[in-house]
Amino acid sequence: MNLRDLRYLVALAEALHFGKAAEACHVSQPTLSTQIKKLEDELGVALVERAPRHVMLTPAGRDIATRARRVLAEVDQMRETARRTSDPEAGSVRLGLFPTLGPYLLPHVVPRIRARFPRLELLLVEEKTEAVLHMLRDGKLDAAVLAMPLHEDWLEAEFLFEEPFLLAVPDGHPLASHRNLRLSELGDQHLLLLEEGHCLRDQALEVCHFAGAGEKEGFRATSLETLRQMVAAGVGVTLLPMLAVKPPVSPSENIRLLAFQDPPPSRRLAMVWRKTSAMADFLRELAAVLRDLPPGLLDPPRDAL
Repeated sequence: MNLRDLRYLVALAEALHFGKAAEACHVSQPTLSTQIKKLEDELGVALVERAPRHVMLTPAGRDIATRARRVLAEVDQMRETARRTSDPEAGSVRLGLFPTLGPYLLPHVVPRIRARFPRLELLLVEEKTEAVLHMLRDGKLDAAVLAMPLHEDWLEAEFLFEEPFLLAVPDGHPLASHRNLRLSELGDQHLLLLEEGHCLRDQALEVCHFAGAGEKEGFRATSLETLRQMVAAGVGVTLLPMLAVKPPVSPSENIRLLAFQDPPPSRRLAMVWRKTSAMADFLRELAAVLRDLPPGLLDPPRDAL
């Protein structure tokens, strides 16, 4: 058994197609097929169910492919450790973020990361939290910025900052002129929320629970921008994270932003990585840069009531 064979198996597990897996590995299909068969002979178990137009992994194949991903991830970590020994701030970092944070945080932190680590290659992946966690566990990501709490005992977490929420309401809404909104004032409201799988949906539902508010039935948005447009159109009200209303995001017409009394509802963000990561020391330095946001970035906009 060698690393090359494990890479072939992982590629096949992801593509479920010998031709596509071979192309991903830059080898011929007969070569990849032969090596998979040799791996099966060595292990004494079938890894793949072969059919003319369909490929499936056996239960043993799926289990071994999962373990192979982790082995390959650890090997990559070894190589990264060797590179960073000679130049700790060079190399690449694969960082995951979720969609209701990435577009709004990155414009503020990427310039600072480039200034602090000019030789660093920052590779960014934006996915929902569950997908980010899977990629992090499988070694496809080195670290991620996610909302807390996370109940994963294999993760190391470095707290970054707490991001307040604002209430977005249409012009003319009964709450539009309220200042220093109390959470209890949401009690008779039904909020527009994101679809299942977005952590912001869970955070908003928690706020609704404390306020006695509910969800607007029959509506599920796929992005913050959809929520914003629906509020502007007078469909309803929603919660927006503070970073999502700060430049370079343009102000939305026909929307009033309402700040809450202290302490406002918020979400806690942290940078996380595997406890076994060989990059832990460097990732703590990177987390310090992410934590150092521009002054006033988490304060309500001047026009927020």
